[in-house]
Amino acid sequence: MRVFTLMENHGIKPTSTVIDALISAHLSSGNTTTALSIYEIMQNSDEYKPTARTYNLFISAFAKLGNSKAMLGWYSAKIAAGFMADLDTYDALILGSIKLKKYKDADRFYEEMSVADITPNSSILHNRLVGFCEQKDLVKIREFLKTILDHKWEINHYTAEKLVRFYCELELMEELEWMIVVLGESNHSQDFDIISQVYNGLISVYTKLDRLDDVEYSVGRMLKQGASFRSHKDVEKVICLYFRKSAYDRLDVFLEFIKVSHKLERSTYELLVAGYRRAGLYEKVDLVIKDLDTVGTC
Repeated sequence: MRVFTLMENHGIKPTSTVIDALISAHLSSGNTTTALSIYEIMQNSDEYKPTARTYNLFISAFAKLGNSKAMLGWYSAKIAAGFMADLDTYDALILGSIKLKKYKDADRFYEEMSVADITPNSSILHNRLVGFCEQKDLVKIREFLKTILDHKWEINHYTAEKLVRFYCELELMEELEWMIVVLGESNHSQDFDIISQVYNGLISVYTKLDRLDDVEYSVGRMLKQGASFRSHKDVEKVICLYFRKSAYDRLDVFLEFIKVSHKLERSTYELLVAGYRRAGLYEKVDLVIKDLDTVGTC
């Protein structure tokens, strides 16, 4: 191929590592035909044979494309070439299986990986939880999350966000409450930010259901644990609930409570002004405007 001639002209000696990088570039750009042609050259070469990574690249590419036949074909080819399945192999296989909603295949590959004593990475953990969420299998979600915490594996923010959103969409407050408890008991340094995500999800559900007492209780617990609101929009949703309930004195307490850890945005002040005006509480309107001028929120 022309690329090999160019490499030689520039004094670059083709190696398996260099060619794997070339295959990766073509697969990433969707040029599968060229990637396959390069693989065939490797097969026929005595100097740069396909490596374990070569096969992983094709397994991963076809997994992302949702091509089960090709993905499994390259997996079989890797084993036939004398290579063992490794972390990257299982990462791709589990991703492809979840993408194709072949959950039993994902279970099987995960079990194989566990038997081989391979520790899952954050991508595998995420995709496993995605699969359980898609199946709405609450028991397996709990079991798997507990396994993650028991082994002190990492839960990244993307995974936590996916799980919290799933629980919120189904209004599963009990599951969110359970997450807060088990995360608190795990003593993970990473779990502080995750706990904040879960609390914000729980508060948003209680707010949506107009359960003010539960909102206040959850906010109190959250702040006591050192967590806080993640977005001014979440704060504003709670404020709207106070206005719907005409609970103005309780709103004052809430605002004083959160100001210690959360700076109010201009949009939040504007919401307060509009809400108090609708309620005819003009003294409170003046106080909010004065407070806004004092803090200089932009």
